[in-house]
Amino acid sequence: MTGNHTEHQQDNGPRHKRDLTRRKVVVAGAGAAVAVGAGTALASGAFADETSTAGTSTTSEACYKLTSETTEGPYYIDADKIRRDITEDKEGIPLVLNLKVIDAETCKPIANAAVDIWHCDALGIYSGYESLSTGGGGTAPTDAPSGTPSGTPTGEPPSGAPSGGTGGGGGGGHEEPTDDERYLRGTWRTDKQGRVAFKTIFPGWYRGRTVHIHTKVHVDGKWTDAGYEGGHTCHTGQFFFAEEAVLASAEVEPYSTSTTERTTLTEDTIYDQSGTTGGLLKLKYDKKNIAKGVVGSITMGVDPDSTNDGTSL
Repeated sequence: MTGNHTEHQQDNGPRHKRDLTRRKVVVAGAGAAVAVGAGTALASGAFADETSTAGTSTTSEACYKLTSETTEGPYYIDADKIRRDITEDKEGIPLVLNLKVIDAETCKPIANAAVDIWHCDALGIYSGYESLSTGGGGTAPTDAPSGTPSGTPTGEPPSGAPSGGTGGGGGGGHEEPTDDERYLRGTWRTDKQGRVAFKTIFPGWYRGRTVHIHTKVHVDGKWTDAGYEGGHTCHTGQFFFAEEAVLASAEVEPYSTSTTERTTLTEDTIYDQSGTTGGLLKLKYDKKNIAKGVVGSITMGVDPDSTNDGTSL
């Protein structure tokens, strides 16, 4: 999505970029309501009280640093679900994602921004691209994911993925959706403190990528009865998970049924190893029972005057 100053140029570009310029979304009636009551007490409690946990521990660090920009990846679908609960009927460990968006130069919160998140399900499948996604399922593997993977992933890359095997998290250009599913995707508005919270599930993994969530931040647009229109994308990034949490999730169904080899955080080609600045989430969960739910939080320092749509990285 771009602002008015580039609209004429974008109109002559690929269709998916033109769609971003004329950003229009439809709120799907009751489907846009947030089902806060679903999930575990840990997850739903944090979701209901988003302002008490969103970004409180990372503001001082992120305030003076721009959060890393990453590629959009081939599986982005412009915001067609205005909702905070993006779970739908997908099985997995409940995850509440508490986000805060600030101006990296002034440290002031950015209100009324539109924040997109999207990610694969517990078995590595992206909605809208089920036939292109690489995941794994069926019989539980004998070599469950560990901190020391055996080496280079095997198998053919998905359609549209580069030879490096980054799949839905790397480059390869935009792919048009292949189905009408939209689970684990959503957009919501930041409040006066720049905060927004989403209810979802802990993502799984797929060949060539560590566990991650995609995000975009759009500013200078307008919220209308139809959704969010106009403006430009000032940040395109990804959120990442500590190895300890990923290993714990791999012991819980349906993650434990995955037969896909996992790429660790230090092996990932997208994560820049810079911690919070690179999108590493602060996680809270019961170390003895991660299945109860996870709360992840981070503050994103962005430049609201820049355009970073993630399509040219």
